[in-house]
Amino acid sequence: MSQTSTRTPIVTLTGVQKYYGDYHALRGITANIGQGEFFSLLGPSGCGKTTLLRAIAGFEDISEGQILLDGKDMEGVAPNRRPTNMVFQSYAIFPHMSVAENVGFGLRKSSMSVAEKRAVVGQALEMVGLGKFGARAAHALSGGQRQRVALARALILKPKVLLLDEPLSALDKKMREVMQVELIKLQREVGITFILVTHDQEEALVMSDRIAVMFEGEIAQLDDPETLYRRPKSRRVAEFIGMMNFLPARVLGEAGGRVGVEVQGLGPAELEAAQCPSGATPGAAEIGVRPESLTLLYDGQTAEGGREASGTVREVVYYGDMTYYDILLDGTPAPVRVSMRNMPGRRVLEFGARARLAWDPRAMVLFG
Repeated sequence: MSQTSTRTPIVTLTGVQKYYGDYHALRGITANIGQGEFFSLLGPSGCGKTTLLRAIAGFEDISEGQILLDGKDMEGVAPNRRPTNMVFQSYAIFPHMSVAENVGFGLRKSSMSVAEKRAVVGQALEMVGLGKFGARAAHALSGGQRQRVALARALILKPKVLLLDEPLSALDKKMREVMQVELIKLQREVGITFILVTHDQEEALVMSDRIAVMFEGEIAQLDDPETLYRRPKSRRVAEFIGMMNFLPARVLGEAGGRVGVEVQGLGPAELEAAQCPSGATPGAAEIGVRPESLTLLYDGQTAEGGREASGTVREVVYYGDMTYYDILLDGTPAPVRVSMRNMPGRRVLEFGARARLAWDPRAMVLFG
């Protein structure tokens, strides 16, 4: 999948607008979200992602446009009548209830017998790895366990779309990484559509089939994680998704479907049209390149095609598995970030050392 999902749409957004007085919160959002897709809304605070999620859930009325869920127009349909359920950032766990009572809360008006409800609650708890926790008091749970209870409570009603409003933000880094993997497994197991709101770029890249990057109430780019990372369509998206170096460049011209550029500190390069999202008008531009696409050359190593640059190490940050270098290339105004995996026998360069870099034009993106 890439920008357009090949799955049958379960959520269809068409020209969705939302105003709060004079404030334009959502600006013509149009997208299809497929059945069984793990879809993320990613962006900084205030970009409209939570407003959009709440509009899908029915907690916010939209000013213009249309929201279809499973092919049905949701205008005027109350949240409890929609085929969705929502896991809030706070989890909204009832502390005076047991775990089982929390999970079964949505079944209180069901026509099921007590035994049937107990069985369904038990299945939901097993699904999230809390099968033995039903009798435990909710206030005695850890953050990760409370998050699982919230998921079980949402899934027990068998929604067609599960809406997740930054559900991992309250967890520490290690638990967040564990729960990311568990959410992926859970989504695959239950097979329903998950729509996640997050401001964490790494979280979105790890978990999603597709990601909509939002700024100021608009979708700036909607793509699969690899395309979004490797081929951002604008500098703003490139800056927001991970780390990217930007080097001054000059577009020389286009011939035979390839664009010639001169990159300050690196030299001449030829790019494909797909690497030039804003076109290739001759003149001043910038080249974006990720830190892992620049490679340190050690004694005796040579760069393919002679694509080699030299510079001076201005910063060294050692992370155990990786070392990050800031290297000021000869003839450039600012250092570039270079990431290198720490392999046996590969020495870590010191501050002030001279360094040689290899680079690959296929890893570059041109921004006008």
